[in-house]
Amino acid sequence: MGGRQFVDIGPLTLESGVTLPDVRIAYESWGHPTGDNAVLILHALTGDSHVVGPQGPGHPSPGWWDAVVGPGRPIDTDRFFVVAANILGGCQGTTGPASVAPDGRAWGSRFPDLTVRDQVAAEVALSDRLGIERWRGVIGGSAGGMRALEWAIEHPERVERLFLLATSAAASAEQVALSTTQQAAILQDPNFAGGDYYDAEAAPAAGLDLARRIAHIAYRSEAELAQRFGRDLQPPDAPAGVPGSGRQTEQFAVASYLAHHGAKLVRRFDANSYLRLTRAMDSHDVARGRGSVAEALGRITARTVVAGIDSDRLYPLYQQRELAELIPGAEGLDVVTSPHGHDGFLVESEQVGALAAALLD
Repeated sequence: MGGRQFVDIGPLTLESGVTLPDVRIAYESWGHPTGDNAVLILHALTGDSHVVGPQGPGHPSPGWWDAVVGPGRPIDTDRFFVVAANILGGCQGTTGPASVAPDGRAWGSRFPDLTVRDQVAAEVALSDRLGIERWRGVIGGSAGGMRALEWAIEHPERVERLFLLATSAAASAEQVALSTTQQAAILQDPNFAGGDYYDAEAAPAAGLDLARRIAHIAYRSEAELAQRFGRDLQPPDAPAGVPGSGRQTEQFAVASYLAHHGAKLVRRFDANSYLRLTRAMDSHDVARGRGSVAEALGRITARTVVAGIDSDRLYPLYQQRELAELIPGAEGLDVVTSPHGHDGFLVESEQVGALAAALLD
């Protein structure tokens, strides 16, 4: 299977009380359903439903977990029916700020802020439309792990097994600080135009580029950056990352690396979506309205694997340790060894794949 598909789930009332009309969810699936073999994969902040497969029409980047999902791979699509949906508020087919509102114009600044629980409510509606009453496994890393947690807390009867990667029970002060600084970079771009830039000559590319650079520093480890780049300089004739970025005659190699990743995101992502999704992550707190973190996590009935990355400075191991200690079905914390920091949950496919395979087996 594979290939982007769409489901219209109708109106969705958000935690704020605002109702989004005519919500559409983009998703992809692999394998064949047998009634008890469905696995839900939840992507991170700038990911999408394209977990597996090459870059192509409708897919601006190749599959982000090709080494983990597929025939004969740890999440084996010969055995499991794997579903991945684009997140509510995103920009890869699911309703978001760039989508057309009922008046025929892009939502833009009028698109409401979301919470992680709103995004899960949309995924629950998708599951209902697909006829999936219970997931064999719900799997998510980083922002995807936030949604996986909410799935297991709010709908424990629908989650048999749970895999949480490099995530937390609540967004920390430092995570919110980094997130809101990235948001400020976008908001202060002159081309942001209050969020209504879709018909303008220029989008807030510089702001989004800077937001991604800030984020990417936190995604990798200090040791990796030191080992890969040190104080090396790029050759004077090396290509700049972003046109008009103010590149000097000599540029530190690490600065060129960040410019490259900023430019890549600008080519495939929407600034308004970046704002809505990071704000949703800022809202993440499983204890909100549920008493305490322990009470909230105590609702989970799924057999659970919790994994963290030993070099992750964005979602440090103490956050995963809290999850492992308070979720009844968790059997301790699995530590993935990696020099790659937070991105280790995407890079260390052999270690992560082994944990996923053992959980689903």
